[in-house]
Amino acid sequence: MQDKPIDQTDSALAGGLNAASRLRQALDNDEFALYCQAVLALAGSERHPMAEILVRLREEEQAMLPPGEFLPVFEHYRMMPQLDRWVVRKVVQHIARGSTPKRFTINISTQSIDDAEFPQFFTAEARALPPRSILFEIAEGDLLARAEPVARFVAAIRAGNGGVIVDGFGRKSVSFTPLKSLKPDFVKIDGSITRKLLTSEVARTKLAAVQRVGTAVGFGVIAECVEEQEVLERLQALGVGYAQGFGIHTPQAIDALKL
Repeated sequence: MQDKPIDQTDSALAGGLNAASRLRQALDNDEFALYCQAVLALAGSERHPMAEILVRLREEEQAMLPPGEFLPVFEHYRMMPQLDRWVVRKVVQHIARGSTPKRFTINISTQSIDDAEFPQFFTAEARALPPRSILFEIAEGDLLARAEPVARFVAAIRAGNGGVIVDGFGRKSVSFTPLKSLKPDFVKIDGSITRKLLTSEVARTKLAAVQRVGTAVGFGVIAECVEEQEVLERLQALGVGYAQGFGIHTPQAIDALKL
């Protein structure tokens, strides 16, 4: 994620110098809530093998602010590692209590990738969990622009039994060299490709190429932003392993999740 000046955000929290202290208070008081969206397996017996974690902020009258309202403020004040730690801690606690699914994915910020202490924190928090219970989603942009920091982060996370997903693949390019080097557990196909599967031969060709590389390298392929049954059927016909989107599952509070 790219940091941007506070006066360029439309965040409900962005007005005034108290934004940083307000966010610290929200972290200290557990004013954030975890939601999640399930990923559907298109083959095999485990229908929902994982779910992506989504974060909301409780505001007045229990309104839930979406990430677009507060993440830019966290980024501006370089507080993303604090939020990422809070999320990891809460997800670990949830898995430890017993959950379905037993695996969750967490979007990791650029700032946390650069935080040399973050992998040690994760390893300590997740030491009692089964391997790959938590997978970190790394944006394609970070992978392409910052290969060395990402490689160091991934190596450290794997040493702590975490997993890795490349998120939004195909949004900027379809270069497979980084995937072959990184060897992620999964690759999420960007919605700009998924949405065009029914109308674009180029989109279908891109997806087929990712499938071939996934088979050769050993990563699973997840199609993002699936909203129509026809798209889901096309994905199944193309042999894609997993799908995610509002046409499959509407995000729910993690404690209310029933799959």
